[in-house]
Amino acid sequence: MSNALTGTGPLLRATVRFDGRSFVPWILIATALSASSVLVYPWVFPTQQDRLGLALAIGSNPALGLIFGPAYDLSTDDGFNAWRSLALGGFLAALGSIFTVTRSSRGQEDSGQAELLASGVLGRSSRLLAGVSLALIGSTALGTVAGVVTSWCGGGWNASLLLGATFTATGWMFTAVAAVTAQLGSDARTANSLAVGTFGALFLLRGFLYSVEAPDWTSWINPLSWMTETRPASGNHWWPLLPAMALTLVLLGIAFLLQSRRDFGQGAIVPGPGPARGRVGTPWSLVVRLNRAPLLTWTVAFMIIGVVFGFFARSFKEILSGDSATASVLASGAATPDGLAPAFLVTILSLVGILAAIPGVQILQKVRIEELEGRLEPVLAAAVPRSRYFTANVMLALATPTIYLLLAGAIITALASGDLGIDAGKVLLQAVVTVPAVWTATAVSVAVVGARPQVVIASWAGVFISFVLTLLGPTFRLWDWVLAISPFWHVPNVSVDDAGWAGLAGISAVTAVFLLIGFTGFRRRDLDG
Repeated sequence: MSNALTGTGPLLRATVRFDGRSFVPWILIATALSASSVLVYPWVFPTQQDRLGLALAIGSNPALGLIFGPAYDLSTDDGFNAWRSLALGGFLAALGSIFTVTRSSRGQEDSGQAELLASGVLGRSSRLLAGVSLALIGSTALGTVAGVVTSWCGGGWNASLLLGATFTATGWMFTAVAAVTAQLGSDARTANSLAVGTFGALFLLRGFLYSVEAPDWTSWINPLSWMTETRPASGNHWWPLLPAMALTLVLLGIAFLLQSRRDFGQGAIVPGPGPARGRVGTPWSLVVRLNRAPLLTWTVAFMIIGVVFGFFARSFKEILSGDSATASVLASGAATPDGLAPAFLVTILSLVGILAAIPGVQILQKVRIEELEGRLEPVLAAAVPRSRYFTANVMLALATPTIYLLLAGAIITALASGDLGIDAGKVLLQAVVTVPAVWTATAVSVAVVGARPQVVIASWAGVFISFVLTLLGPTFRLWDWVLAISPFWHVPNVSVDDAGWAGLAGISAVTAVFLLIGFTGFRRRDLDG
């Protein structure tokens, strides 16, 4: 084993030096998320009445529980921070860890860097250990910095440090998951998809089980639920972190065992051989072929999302009757079950729409990847104009989120329209009118990749802004002009008489502007520029 780890120390130092900065954005975002909660809370909710109103608002929107989990205590800044940040902070730590491990292990094999490293004095398992170590260090730094800074900003030390520890523990667990998927996938992209898919499934399952008030024992079948059970500020239980550490060690052991038996550059999931003769004759067929695997994966994912959200919607009336905050809203006359159901549907389908925009952005980012890896120039050197190639990618990037949203919407309609008390035609129409907002969020990536690909990270701005403003904006009482930045704010509620259809025309015009910027930029700029 010692020979297998030869050279790990120097390699880890080099990895931290050249790749450690990639974890910094995850640390900054998670820290800002947590610290801003304790800073903003006393300002936005200064009185007990305001805080009661917050609890009522969150309780009357069960869809928030799918993302943020249960709100145990919203009467204090630490309790509010635990509700707002625990799930999302863990989300950031998990993604940062997954990308770090796959980039430092399978990514190096894909790029050829691993062969250069292997030509020196380097053990078989050293690269994987270096990548895992970097992710573990990054996750630890993320949790520590977030916890300490939150405490400095006014949060309680015990609650803040425990919250930061949940970030770290989540990052550790999915460091180990990524280490395993790096041995299963045939390349870095497959390994990333497997790890992110595992995390997404567990994340959605946690929210679903808490939202439908599943039996307590279900909390222990999901590692992410262990983090929720720490209950920062409303219990401060540190012991649920222990099974997270144990799971990390077990999965890392499996990963190194698989790595010791895996052929270099290969994985347990072996891709099939291509056809003997090329069959791709158009830019459209090329784009579909390049994105075929993730398209199939996302199709299955959105079928599952439709089923989960459909059953969640079917439980809407039970959730209302069982939630004391919602019961208070109904008793006060501020809302009725018939009025809450359409708003709940709009939130659910907006969330599905935001998720549907993710594969659209990925398709556009694939354009940039093909460009940087030198595979785009031979295509454009033939008889394929730039505009035709880019059009094929943009059409697929807009069409796939549309199909996914309508697919999930149709499943939700079939499963839950009767339980919501809304006509099936209106449920499906609500999914249809959400499509223009998905196009706007996706079109941001068209403009970035087409005109300014150097800042390709900004292609996620449409998805990120939509998520934050759509789910959190109304709760924080942001001004309408701020909420209007999200395209999903303009989606009309088709179940009410004054639906406000003009907003769709506005976001459609914005989409057209983004598309124009993207096409103009791609036609005029230099490749690799």
